[in-house]
Amino acid sequence: MLSLRQRALLGGIASGALSVGVGTLAVFSFIDARISNRFDATLRDRHTQLVVGLSVTTQDPDALRDLMFDPAYSAPYSGRYWQVTTGNGEVYTSASLFDETIAEPPDISEDATLWNTSGPEGEALRSAYQKISFEDGTVWGISVAESQAQLVNERRAAQRSLLPVFGLVGLIGVASSLMLMSAILGPLRKLRADVAHRWDTDDNLTPTDYPDEVAPLVDDLNQLLHRNRDIVSGSRRQAADLAHALKTPATILRNELQAMSQAGVDTGIADEALDRIDSQLGRSLARIRALNTAELTHSRTDVSHSVERLARLFTTIAEREDKILEVKSDPELWVRMDTQDIEEVLGNLLDNAVKWCRGKVKLTAKRHEDCVEICIEDDGPGIPEDAIREALRSGGRLDTSVRGSGLGLAIAVDLLNAYGAHFDLGKSAALGGLSGRVVIPTKS
Repeated sequence: MLSLRQRALLGGIASGALSVGVGTLAVFSFIDARISNRFDATLRDRHTQLVVGLSVTTQDPDALRDLMFDPAYSAPYSGRYWQVTTGNGEVYTSASLFDETIAEPPDISEDATLWNTSGPEGEALRSAYQKISFEDGTVWGISVAESQAQLVNERRAAQRSLLPVFGLVGLIGVASSLMLMSAILGPLRKLRADVAHRWDTDDNLTPTDYPDEVAPLVDDLNQLLHRNRDIVSGSRRQAADLAHALKTPATILRNELQAMSQAGVDTGIADEALDRIDSQLGRSLARIRALNTAELTHSRTDVSHSVERLARLFTTIAEREDKILEVKSDPELWVRMDTQDIEEVLGNLLDNAVKWCRGKVKLTAKRHEDCVEICIEDDGPGIPEDAIREALRSGGRLDTSVRGSGLGLAIAVDLLNAYGAHFDLGKSAALGGLSGRVVIPTKS
């Protein structure tokens, strides 16, 4: 389907072309009529001159050539001619006719008759003819003629001079349509920007800020924004309620398993199954929260603050195990992610790094032109390149010597994917262990 911009552009071009076409035909028709009327008026004037000249030379018609002094009457086949005919059929012509004559119209009226005929060598002529009786009793048929080539040339000259004008008018019409389209689409662009910003501020749109035609749409969007906020908050609340409802039974089961283990019962398989249940539930709840947040809101988080909070927590954990956590972060690292989600991702990555490192973990957060990059490195054993896919697989574990479900990285990947972010694993160039790199786009 064509966009509004394309429709307006095509409509402007079509209406401009139609207007210019109709206007051109109307003006050309008017100009043709004016040129034809002027041509006929000039022809009548010449006819009157010939009548006046003949009135004093009826006894000596040959003298007309001296009275009609227009040079064009003297040049053979010049395109301008006169002819007089006596009642006895004698014909006197201008020198320009040479040995040719001008046909007389079949229908004769009292007034001068204007008609189209042919002249020397088939030349198209416009002729004025009238039969006149003079006071001496003689009757004469008087004709003057002009080549229609001059009429055609005048018409073409007028058309050529007007075509650029109409072309300019057409361009102005298209430019006006584009300007009008921009003015019409302005409120829609403003509405689009305001909808995105209102998510950040949790405010409603103001219908009076928009034209009357757009105001009903703004009211509908306010209702939709309100409903989406309710959906998001409801989904997150339900996820939290479900997590809380499952946490207590899981804790009871874990305590029972621990008591049985202390009594000498082998609970390894049950412990591992319970770990998987906890992690799968956590992953599912995190995915629900992430999808609702990423698709229905435009939350913004300052990653530098989240890094600072997590650094304090994991620094304490690392010091208990005689390990070091080094943190370097640029200030004001804003991203479009929910705070809880980004902190869950970084928490999982830091937990794995502190758990597997030999003595040092390094976290670096920095700003790029169109993204924020967070890198967590450690000096642990790392992961072979051919095992990275297994490590990111749901439940994938490369080493079972440390307790866990193997779902931490998979949950992090799910959360990042929900926001269009990217995560990859590799070898740390600085510390030699594992490097986890998170890239979060900052431009939508």
